[in-house]
Amino acid sequence: MRQSWESEAQNWVKFARTPGHDHSHDQTNMPALLDLLPAPGHATLDVACGEGRLTRQLQSLGHRITGIDASPTMVQFAASHASAAPTVLADATGLPFRSGAFDLAVAYMCLHDIDDMPHAVAEIARVLGRSGRLCAAIPHPINTAGSFQRPDAGAPFVISASYLQTAPLRMLTDRGGIRLTFHSEHRPLESYTRALEASGLLIEAIREVKPPDHLADCDPAARRWQRIPLFLHLRAIKP
Repeated sequence: MRQSWESEAQNWVKFARTPGHDHSHDQTNMPALLDLLPAPGHATLDVACGEGRLTRQLQSLGHRITGIDASPTMVQFAASHASAAPTVLADATGLPFRSGAFDLAVAYMCLHDIDDMPHAVAEIARVLGRSGRLCAAIPHPINTAGSFQRPDAGAPFVISASYLQTAPLRMLTDRGGIRLTFHSEHRPLESYTRALEASGLLIEAIREVKPPDHLADCDPAARRWQRIPLFLHLRAIKP
């Protein structure tokens, strides 16, 4: 998946930086994440920061933030922004920071894109200090296990294969002249909780994120995602 995202980097930048294009991020996912985050501390890590949109958002909120990404093209774009925070080319499974360097790590929509996710979670735990927190967002595992059979609000949601087995995911989006292929992997919730458990991180909060009512009122198709959660957010602490 690492190389696949490098090959999609130019497309991702168009997707992420076109105003209003990623409405799920703007109106559903990011507001829910910000509600889950603790106040800025002495150092925040943005894991798999991509072109840096979350890095810039958290920087504007007072976080002293460093971003890392394994894609050279993503890092170049992140570093080229006028208000860029420090951004490092690095793999999440081998973070180039001392143990205990951060009091907050944010893994926003990336753990499902990392081949060795448990190793990445262990590295995040290592660079967190005592009482440091990891805030993570992923597509909800129910979401990635199945699909709606129709676009209307009452469409049935069907899991035709297995929720419990991991499986590669390839999702093509082609909207407004921007074509992007998402490369990730479906994993059941237990895969993530086992990784946290093995790394000594304790879950403080879990959120099953759905579109807000005002968005569903404007887009009837979004109403179906108020029955099946779009995203899963969690906050875990290093005791």
